[in-house]
Amino acid sequence: MTFAEKIKTAVFWKHVLRVSLLFFVLLVLISLLINSFSDILKFDTEAVYTKNFADGNWIRFFSTKLIISLVYGMWIINRNMN
Repeated sequence: MTFAEKIKTAVFWKHVLRVSLLFFVLLVLISLLINSFSDILKFDTEAVYTKNFADGNWIRFFSTKLIISLVYGMWIINRNMN
């Protein structure tokens, strides 16, 4: 089955969403740990918010991770689906 045929099935998208959601959550957690590790250890939520989400930064923070997660999910499911 080719990629073009796979993306037309509901099963493909169901699996892509499951994998992408899990990868998205992991990617967000890892990114927060990398960007604000010392602030997280200090329980300084205001600094974490300011650094990652304030002034429209949340759009860039989540959109890049969402796109990466969807591409990763499509790639993994395409590779493993028969």
